[in-house]
Amino acid sequence: MAGESNTRLVYSTGPDRRCPTCGSAAGSCHCAKTGQDETVPGVVTAKLRIEKAGRGGKTVTVVYDLPRHPVFLKALAAELKKACGVGGAVQETAVEVQGDQRERVREWLLRKGYRVKG
Repeated sequence: MAGESNTRLVYSTGPDRRCPTCGSAAGSCHCAKTGQDETVPGVVTAKLRIEKAGRGGKTVTVVYDLPRHPVFLKALAAELKKACGVGGAVQETAVEVQGDQRERVREWLLRKGYRVKG
């Protein structure tokens, strides 16, 4: 019964701890490990794209497919915004920079040793 995917533990008097999301033992839970930060590889591959949808017609340059590492992303966003002289935001695995800044961002990333696609 505990191995079925459509069941969950409602109450237990046992001493072991259970994951509140999946109901498995806390030591063997996989759902908590999915949100952990990734390590930053030696050479990061960044991909560029332009987005307009859902932004009131404003253009945004998005650097995406980056490692899920909040400290790395925040530092990268700050440096990119400073290099381009514009604002921006940090997403889960992406950095957004206001305006069509593809050429500036591409040059800056290449100078810093990143691989750039797009």
